[in-house]
Amino acid sequence: MIVVTGATGNIGRPLTDALAGAGRQVTAVSRHAAAVPDGVRHVVADLAEPTGLKPVLAGAQALFLLLSGDLHAAGANPADIIGEAVLAGVRRVVLLSTLAVATRPADPTRIAMRSLEDTLRESGLKWAVLRPGGFASNALWWAESVRTQRVVAAPFGGVGVPVIDPADIAAVAAACLLDDRHTDGVYELTGPEVITPRQQAEAIGTALGSPVRFHELTRDEARTAMTQSMPAELADATLDIVGSPNPAELRVSPDVQRVLGRAPGSFAAWAARNVAAFR
Repeated sequence: MIVVTGATGNIGRPLTDALAGAGRQVTAVSRHAAAVPDGVRHVVADLAEPTGLKPVLAGAQALFLLLSGDLHAAGANPADIIGEAVLAGVRRVVLLSTLAVATRPADPTRIAMRSLEDTLRESGLKWAVLRPGGFASNALWWAESVRTQRVVAAPFGGVGVPVIDPADIAAVAAACLLDDRHTDGVYELTGPEVITPRQQAEAIGTALGSPVRFHELTRDEARTAMTQSMPAELADATLDIVGSPNPAELRVSPDVQRVLGRAPGSFAAWAARNVAAFR
């Protein structure tokens, strides 16, 4: 049995589908009740209370670990989740980390994730660490304004990074959970090309068949919006990256191709597949 945390999100949902499609028994974990594929067990649990995961992890062979925003905040101790996995007899953990662990190692929010990576490496379990850059699905923050005003409002309109389709992250996670060739490795995951917020707005407009205007926010305006759904420290760290990416954050990684045998999907392809969210 494989346990998938964050199972109803942009990564967890396609990962759950892929694992179930491969004939594996899957337990999907989320904070709230949700629909899951036929044959998948769904459990409501809060990762901030690791001891509550004991019945979830009982009998599991593998765990996909995706931390919610509050588990990135100061004072959180997600290492306890790995400890519970060890006690439960889990044999493999695939951890969703972040590219910034390597590109911004001195940032406080990244130090905590690096520590969690180290805890996993030292746990005695088989492991894989996924370090994606920016997500194409972050564009869903703009869905309401695109639907109602045909406008994308974002900071740093001319500054791009190689954002990745979450479905590609899920596909790599599935490979790491199912295939021993992808054990004890770190995978840096990016899209195929650098793309700016202004270009993303254009791609959404193309998918809609209707022009989408770009409105540039100040950093402070963007921070105010972001802190409604994530810790302020994480919002600041994210804005540092999208506003002034360093060479490592602009690099297109070969790891999706290496694991999946195909190139990562483009933002335009993601927008076309998710165009209903913007209509």
